[in-house]
Amino acid sequence: MPKANNQTPRAPRTAIAILAAGKGTRLKSKHPKVLHEVGGKPLLAHVIAAATKVVPAEDVFAIIGHEAERVRSTVAATGVGFVLQQEQRGTGHALMVAREALAPYDLVIALSGDAPLITSQTIEQLRDFHLSKKAAMTLLTAHLGNPSGYGRIVRKNAGQADVKAIVEQKNLTPAQQKIREINAGFYAFDAKALFDRIDKLGTDNHHGEFYLTDMAAILAKAKQRVVAVQASNAHEVLGGNTRAELSEIDQHMRLAKCRQLMDQGVTILFPQTCVIDNDVEVGADTVIEPSVQLRGTTRVGSDTRIGSYSVILSCDIGDNVLVQTGCVLEHSVIKARASLGPYSHLRPGCEVCEEAHIGNFVELKKTRVGKGSKANHLTYLGDTEVGEKVNVGAGTITCNYDGVNKHKTIIEDGVFVGSDSILIAPLRIGKGAYVAAATTVTEDVPPDSLALGRARQIVKEGWAKQKREKAQAQKAK
Repeated sequence: MPKANNQTPRAPRTAIAILAAGKGTRLKSKHPKVLHEVGGKPLLAHVIAAATKVVPAEDVFAIIGHEAERVRSTVAATGVGFVLQQEQRGTGHALMVAREALAPYDLVIALSGDAPLITSQTIEQLRDFHLSKKAAMTLLTAHLGNPSGYGRIVRKNAGQADVKAIVEQKNLTPAQQKIREINAGFYAFDAKALFDRIDKLGTDNHHGEFYLTDMAAILAKAKQRVVAVQASNAHEVLGGNTRAELSEIDQHMRLAKCRQLMDQGVTILFPQTCVIDNDVEVGADTVIEPSVQLRGTTRVGSDTRIGSYSVILSCDIGDNVLVQTGCVLEHSVIKARASLGPYSHLRPGCEVCEEAHIGNFVELKKTRVGKGSKANHLTYLGDTEVGEKVNVGAGTITCNYDGVNKHKTIIEDGVFVGSDSILIAPLRIGKGAYVAAATTVTEDVPPDSLALGRARQIVKEGWAKQKREKAQAQKAK
């Protein structure tokens, strides 16, 4: 008897092609369409993120054209491949150009680079439906309340997968105008069926371009199966073709992010006013007040409070931190139980350690503030290392720039810096030292010393009275 074949069938090798070469004329912008941002990231970055959850990054190809090098450099860190579409002659032309990269695969999924709401689950739905139907081409569709402007899907029989035609808006019959199922512009192809016939695409249309939608008729004529599957969430397929549409997508994405965080135990007092980017993470029992912006890759711990009008970009904020009203924090680390604000400004490269306090109108730049230290009011610390239990008085500044180079100030543990002091770097103030108020410090201060550098006070008794009397006498003349 012949031996049974117990080998598991090989999974089809799948590539994802993201069409990202267009100019986005309707945006009226000099910037590439796919680099316009929603939810804190470029349109293309959202699509890549969804695609790379379905297949490895090396199996994802962004087909780029307009300002190609700028697009490439923006998303290069994702690890996806790139195909240059030097001339932008339509969606079908994009896959013609990518033939060499895509032809070795069994299955090709084509996504739109300007539809950032697409999810990995919907891409998988498209792939799995395509494979289950053994189709040559599968279209992703959606039902819209107002389908005006979209091509409609005409199925061979109601309730069945097979597609009879895709009819553009201008060619609809009165009966077809009642159809609410639209072509979403996402496709799955059997790679061999696609590339054996892609050269049959023509340019006999208003724009003189090669349209990928025409592959449906070409494959059907060749007796290849063309089917359609409906997306469970119609919002996912919406693209950003105008500034208004980008705004609507951005609002949808940000409100969805707020709902996600609230489901995870975060209190957001007025989510409609908050701007929270897609990659932000917030711990349970944190409170976010109205009109807060959490941008980039910000991470916020648990039981923290973020005050209104604060703008936080790519910061790591610990547990039980208080960020009061109007703080601006960039690329910095704030550790547990620290307090900031109101109106503190942390420029990139700062670290505020446990239980430290950075008060109102204090600016830090590339500065580390040690555990339990305080800079409460009207202070600038740049290129500074502050130890533990240090008190920096109001109006203190570090002079870290000599016009050519930046220099560092080191303030060791337990130092008391009096108000209105000027610390001229490079400088080290030793452990436990005191700096008297209004002192200009130009030399290192040894530990446990007092640095005092100001003019001796002179008092001239009666001087003010004499000045007033003199002024009155002149007036009387």
